[in-house]
Amino acid sequence: MTQPYRLASGGRIDRDRPLSFTFNGKRYTGYAGDTLASALIANGVSVVGRSFKLHRPRGIVGAGAEEPNAIMQVGSGATVRPDQRATQVELYEGLKASTVSSLWFDLMGINNTFSSLLPAGFYYKTFMWPKNSWPYFERQIRKAAGLGYSPTKPDPARYDKMNTHCDVLVVGGGAAGLSAALVAGRAGARVMLVDEQAELGGSLLSASETINGRPAADWVAATVAELESLPDVRVLKRATAFGHYDHNFVGIVEDCGDYADSANDDNALRHRYWRVRAAQVVHATGALERPLVFANNDRPGVMMASAVSTYINRYGVAPGKRAVVFTNNDSAYQTALDLHAAKIEVAAVVDVRAKPRGELAQRVRAAGVPIYGGHVVANVRGTRRVKRAEVQRLSGEQLTGDRVLIDCDLVANSGGWSPSVHLHCHTGALPVWSDETASFLPPASTEDRRSAGAVTGVNTLRDCLDQGISSGAEAATAAGFKPGAAPDLSVAEAPAEMPIQPFWLVPKGQPMSRGPKQFVDFQNDTSASDIVLAAREGYESIQHVKRYTALGFGTDQGKLGNINGMAILARTLGQSIPETGTTTFRPAYTPVSFGAMAGREHGELYDPVRKTAMHEWHVAHGALFENVGQWHRPWYYPKAGESMQDAVNRECLATRQHAGVLDASTLGKIEVHGPDANRFLEMIYTGGRLKMKTGTCRYGLMLHEDGMIFDDGVTAKLGENHYLLTTTSGGAAGVLRWLEEWHQTEWPEMKVFFTSVTDEWATMAVNGPDSRKIVEAVCDDIDLSRDAFPFMSFREGTVAGIPARIFRISFTGELAFEINVDANYGQALWDAVMKAGEPYGLTPYGTETMHVLRAEKGFIVAGQDTDGSMTPLDMGMQWAIGKNKTDFIGKRSLERPDIVLDSRRQYVGLLPKEPETVLPEGAQLVDHADSERRPSFESPVPMTGYVSSSYYSAALGRSFALALVNGGHKRHGETVYSPQPDGRVIAAEITSPVFYDKEGARQNV
Repeated sequence: MTQPYRLASGGRIDRDRPLSFTFNGKRYTGYAGDTLASALIANGVSVVGRSFKLHRPRGIVGAGAEEPNAIMQVGSGATVRPDQRATQVELYEGLKASTVSSLWFDLMGINNTFSSLLPAGFYYKTFMWPKNSWPYFERQIRKAAGLGYSPTKPDPARYDKMNTHCDVLVVGGGAAGLSAALVAGRAGARVMLVDEQAELGGSLLSASETINGRPAADWVAATVAELESLPDVRVLKRATAFGHYDHNFVGIVEDCGDYADSANDDNALRHRYWRVRAAQVVHATGALERPLVFANNDRPGVMMASAVSTYINRYGVAPGKRAVVFTNNDSAYQTALDLHAAKIEVAAVVDVRAKPRGELAQRVRAAGVPIYGGHVVANVRGTRRVKRAEVQRLSGEQLTGDRVLIDCDLVANSGGWSPSVHLHCHTGALPVWSDETASFLPPASTEDRRSAGAVTGVNTLRDCLDQGISSGAEAATAAGFKPGAAPDLSVAEAPAEMPIQPFWLVPKGQPMSRGPKQFVDFQNDTSASDIVLAAREGYESIQHVKRYTALGFGTDQGKLGNINGMAILARTLGQSIPETGTTTFRPAYTPVSFGAMAGREHGELYDPVRKTAMHEWHVAHGALFENVGQWHRPWYYPKAGESMQDAVNRECLATRQHAGVLDASTLGKIEVHGPDANRFLEMIYTGGRLKMKTGTCRYGLMLHEDGMIFDDGVTAKLGENHYLLTTTSGGAAGVLRWLEEWHQTEWPEMKVFFTSVTDEWATMAVNGPDSRKIVEAVCDDIDLSRDAFPFMSFREGTVAGIPARIFRISFTGELAFEINVDANYGQALWDAVMKAGEPYGLTPYGTETMHVLRAEKGFIVAGQDTDGSMTPLDMGMQWAIGKNKTDFIGKRSLERPDIVLDSRRQYVGLLPKEPETVLPEGAQLVDHADSERRPSFESPVPMTGYVSSSYYSAALGRSFALALVNGGHKRHGETVYSPQPDGRVIAAEITSPVFYDKEGARQNV
């Protein structure tokens, strides 16, 4: 099949490698090196989509990430990729692309006929009646929008994540980025150079300029080769830096090669998400050409001038047969010259400026192209393709004289250049308006980030190269390296230019709401009249206008239209563009797939199962499991014919009367060491740590800044400036983050280090009156007697011949020994202890029994008996606060008047009046009930508290519960009531939360 718009020669495509592809089911051909967009243009495809709201036919506008119209479904079945920009989809054999809306017959196209009834905000005004109808209308509107659809089958591709550090990160592979990376790389710095295109070089790949007397593309190839040869330089192509966060943390998504691989290989690696921490960042992100706003400027065939040059010079395709160039600056004259060189007729250059006199303009005149100075393209005619342009003289802000009709099928327009400041502003910095360039420039360079090239507003190759070289040298120096040798580059003198004339909107000569639409944001069908309407309706903030009109929303994030929209709003409000300001630039710069963010963390790996070293033993002995965080912990061990309650009763009684054993390996374990470990932990815990002696343990609470309990656990002092912290099983990761946060943000001067060792140790807790005898049977090098090994201490020795650390701590209130060994020996230890315990009836128990045993003693579980609003005072744990401590996290909050109120919710025990009745956990409590066993108050009933833990106790021979009750500490002996959904009301007496062995004698024997 012929390609009617393919040039006979030129471009960087491989004409010896033809490729076949389909678009909306029709077969076409292209070449290796094409994008889907360039191949469609080569085949004469002018309409590539329908607009968001009005369903107008749309064509290709740009050549890169700024493209708002050519948004495709690429692939099919499970490998389909929604909302792909055709300008960035590399062509491959067998590619299948399609649009969501029909290009030829779209019923929703009727919206365009009634466009005057669909202004900005019509959704909010139209679809809010009848009441509660919006969800229905929303679904219909989303269907009509023509956006892509996600695959309905599981994605077979793989996605990876990488974490790395570098000395210098250069974002952008154009002239400035390449020269910056080269200088920094030659200095010996670890350099990462990332660029979103498949080839490095940026605009040099489609330019006719020379470096050192040779085509610029030759210098690009030589520079890339040298960079790839340097040992500490990593070059990433097809990699988009989508977010720049605090402390030079940059998120990058790399498209890992051929689309063909991803389409044809079910196990192909599609995207790799790089999380990069850089000492220095150089932004060489370039600039995006912005359109001019005139009537029907969205018609297929209206394109950005720079995109036209790119398609001609890089891809060897003709975007049209006869062109009109419309501009307010000199750069579009190069497009006219490129069109002329490709033997594409240039019907006219229309320049807003009255007397174009730049050097490029003179070359265009010399080529015989007429130039209409002081004129504008007021309108274009044609529906599915531009057929002619209406040109008219501009006088001030009015159109004068007769309109000149020029036949053409291409309008290449340029309204100036907008530097890509997005990444610069992600951390909150604000861009700076420049009247000279009529654009927002990036904020000033800082100690660890700087800008180079077109993003700074310069527009000559010489300036871009010089800025790249200086920025690369400065970044390398700041990172601690001596600058590398700067390349000696000879570049032809840039042609003299005439200044840009800022021009934001072609006047209509009639009310804005009438006549053809003048589009500002192509993707969201936002027109100039929408912005004027928003201002008239009181939306004067650009942020409000953005949300009311959808300006800058969508996959292109306003890359083309935002500046024009801000300028039109500024003019409407009678203020300057700097006064109007910009919308907020937020990550991501371009869309990022869910797959890239998820990586391999999906399916079975979404929440990985963590198992202890003794897991298989538990399975073999019939344990049922519950999930605690990511851990699979034995819940209980039912025997034949036992219910859950039967099994728990048996396990509880065995532990209270003889001995029980728990796999406690899941408890969080964090080693804290360093010269300032004592000082640091003194601030983290409510209780003192400075006077702890090696070999001792101490229970403690961690509080948030507001004084509320965050976590609890036992601290063991392993040696001078060396501690082991235990945490709740589900809270280990959170505690480690908490420690790191305070160290990094508040006390970075402290020399202290944290290491998670949860997985390094297997732990078994032997509890009960016979526990000492059992442990003595397998340990002969530690004196386990009460006096030699007191409660809340630990010893090191061997158990069953395995090096071990034994703790005398108890979560059951019984005599207990927690044995810790290397996790590789966990099963061997378990087997030895179980064998030693056979004469004593040693019984394994699970988490349900553990909770009953600890609740009988009133021991709390952070996150269950606390809910983020409980202080140590509320829990009756004043004893856990160091009396002489000067400070700790949350201390000042505990002194607030509202924190010490007696009416606060407080920790108590409950004994149901019916001993066999177990209160549901979470049940609400009220103060009164009438004779009909219902609350005496009408709904809603004032709640006096709720049940946090509730069980049946075989040791007590009855049910009991723990609860949080208003003013509960002074209400022991009172009765509260719990209304149930079935109409029952359960009465319970408020008691102390300690139900068993109140003196604590059993754990100290």
